[in-house]
Amino acid sequence: MTTTQGQPRSATAGILIPFALVTLIWGSTWIVIRDQLGVVPATWSVSYRFLVAGVAMGAYALWRRESFRLDRTGWLLVLATGLTQFCLNFNFVYRAERFVTSGLVAVAFATLLVPNALLGRVFLGQRLGRQLLAGSAVAMTGVALLFLREVRLDPTGTGRTLVGLALTGGAILSASTANVLQATPAAKRYPVAPPLAIAMLIGAALDASFALALDGPPVIEWRAGYLAGILYLGLFASAIAFTLYFGILRVIGPAKAAYSSVIVPVIAMGLSTAFEGYRWSLLAGAGAALTAVGLVVALSARRPSR
Repeated sequence: MTTTQGQPRSATAGILIPFALVTLIWGSTWIVIRDQLGVVPATWSVSYRFLVAGVAMGAYALWRRESFRLDRTGWLLVLATGLTQFCLNFNFVYRAERFVTSGLVAVAFATLLVPNALLGRVFLGQRLGRQLLAGSAVAMTGVALLFLREVRLDPTGTGRTLVGLALTGGAILSASTANVLQATPAAKRYPVAPPLAIAMLIGAALDASFALALDGPPVIEWRAGYLAGILYLGLFASAIAFTLYFGILRVIGPAKAAYSSVIVPVIAMGLSTAFEGYRWSLLAGAGAALTAVGLVVALSARRPSR
């Protein structure tokens, strides 16, 4: 899709600014999520996160006087989104970080680009132009270098690493399914906020049901850092970020939108440098540079005709 001046929509300020905000926010979440693990079972933490997010999104939609009325198709969409995006995806992610480092999960999640592009082609008929493919190849080479660096540093051992990566793979497929659902013509008929609020609350309810069955009654940690993390993840990383991300996704499609997950590891490593003493190697630096170059090339690509 291009503007009237022939510039691709993905290269305009209306896309680049929210895209930058989403990647900055999500680049910071890996450190916060790791701090959430410990006293409170992971699924209860996910439940609290999306309860906060759903209530915030609902209040925002009411403030904008947007209708929550949904037809049968709308309810099917919010149920599927609640299950795949706000239940399965995040439960897989939180559990993956029990087996491997947050950096390795973030880098592995960058491969979201691949199923998003493939499912977008199969179910939405979105073709991948040469420039997008070239940018993707460059970016994924960078991700591979980052991945190799993180695997070498991972202290958990091969067996635990494989379990962590398998859980991350489940998260990627769940997120990709939700991404493609949001890019369908049916989803575009509805405003973003009300269905998103309902989907988050459905996700929170599903999370709580699983938590009750697997981990027993609710557990809360009254530590200030834990509570602040829930608020940050619920309000900024969920309510705000997903509103922006789903809006981007509906305009530029799931393949290009998935580039947020490609650049997130670079941001996460930058924050880790500042707060955790992360030390950059030549391998990591080369991977980050290639990822950034691939991002620029891909986002400046025009969408080919069908």
